Amino acid sequence: MQGLVIKSTGSWYEVELEDKSLISARIRGKFRMEGFKVTNPVAVGDLVDMEKDKDDNYVIYTIHPRKNYIIRRSVNLSKQYHILAANVDQAVLMVSATHPKTYSEFIDRFLVTATAYHIPGVIVINKTDLYGEEEMAQLKDWMEIYSAAGYTCVATSVVSGEGIEEVKALLANKISVVSGHSGVGKSSLVNKIDPSMNLKTAIVSEMHEQGKHTTTFAEMHPLVLGGYIIDTPGIKGLGLADMKKEEVCKYFPEFLQFSDNCRFNNCIHIKEPGCAVKEAVISKQIREERYNGYLNIYHDDEEIHYR
Repeated sequence: MQGLVIKSTGSWYEVELEDKSLISARIRGKFRMEGFKVTNPVAVGDLVDMEKDKDDNYVIYTIHPRKNYIIRRSVNLSKQYHILAANVDQAVLMVSATHPKTYSEFIDRFLVTATAYHIPGVIVINKTDLYGEEEMAQLKDWMEIYSAAGYTCVATSVVSGEGIEEVKALLANKISVVSGHSGVGKSSLVNKIDPSMNLKTAIVSEMHEQGKHTTTFAEMHPLVLGGYIIDTPGIKGLGLADMKKEEVCKYFPEFLQFSDNCRFNNCIHIKEPGCAVKEAVISKQIREERYNGYLNIYHDDEEIHYR
């Protein structure tokens, strides 16, 4: 029997069968991912094979090969990693310039992770109804920086309705993992797009500008407009996994159009002479903010698990 994992609660998994009926299943034995340890061998989005055991419970015994997955460092176990979702068409990162504020370094890390695992990244800049002059300047910068890098960017507000139709068009008939800091408005936006979901929402703390965690486990929800949304727990930090330090530059798409002109084939665009990427930064063909984001990731050994 084959099914799609649509919810993970740690030890049990909710699986959708071909006829859209749902069953609960657990895993049999140990599943390992080569190269690094994960806290959840079975992830939302996995296609699995199951059978009943002697107690008439469904047991997952095979995970089909994944076309991709997106991963983050485990919250409590620094040397282990957690798969947010598997077999997705796009990764939608929701950010905000306020309540809570998202920093560009976090955006860069998320996009590097998505790009490394062959998942198109989309940036949704939410809560624009709360923006003053400073936040509007930040919005303009983000739209320019990440659009120039080749990413789709949409400004949204659940209150005013700005960008909602654009997001609907982006999500239709696709499997999308939606992520971002707690309180950034993921659940509110999804509810606006598809009110039948009725996902839980929470108010952002005024003192710390952080939202309460309203999503405990990743869960896949069918959209009335076709496709699925994978709602994930709010992320405070995002560690990169399973890549060599020298590979990080490959996941900045705007670097690639210049890197072939570097003097050295193995140029990592930091101290090498004749670097076309650094020249493009100087000539403003690559935004300095993105280059600095690359340097931050490259030099931050604490956040990257190199193989």
